[in-house]
Amino acid sequence: MVNDHGRMGLGKSRESCYTGFVAKPNLRNVTVTLEENVARWARVEAARQDTSVSQFLAGILKERMKQRDSYERSMQRFLARKPFPTSDGRYLTREETHDRARLR
Repeated sequence: MVNDHGRMGLGKSRESCYTGFVAKPNLRNVTVTLEENVARWARVEAARQDTSVSQFLAGILKERMKQRDSYERSMQRFLARKPFPTSDGRYLTREETHDRARLR
């Protein structure tokens, strides 16, 4: 559509194309303050991954969260195990342990 000034205009088609802001559920905006060199590094790394700094940082934090959760679950599984006897008699002293290792 050509407007009064001879330029292509959006006319009524703009209303039909407008999608507006689409909010994603469960996402929250957070402001992060970084040192300039850290912010520069984050921008470069995000560009290397063809993503935004926001998505880049979210990915790092999500991975850290998964690692922590995995460690916590592993520790809880280990601590939940019942103890089992490791010997049928007395334990070796430190000196006996080292002497025995030297004789092998």
